[in-house]
Amino acid sequence: MAHPVILRGLVDRYHELLAQDSAQGSQETRCQLEDVTYTLCVSTGTRTADEALAVAEQQLTAALRDPALSDPALRGGRSLDAQLTAS
Repeated sequence: MAHPVILRGLVDRYHELLAQDSAQGSQETRCQLEDVTYTLCVSTGTRTADEALAVAEQQLTAALRDPALSDPALRGGRSLDAQLTAS
């Protein structure tokens, strides 16, 4: 299972790229979306984006209930890029 902060970042990035792809439809955006979808599926042990998002939601909900994982980034604070740049 992916760390909840990383998982939150992947879900956020997936939605950002999905919106960009709908608006622009560029090849670069599609490639990035495919990469994030693949990573999300591997991280959740699933095969489709819909399954991955459902499992990620379950895992993130469980992580929010765990006081040991009370990181604000779990609540959608910063994007994955911002989290990785800050570390």
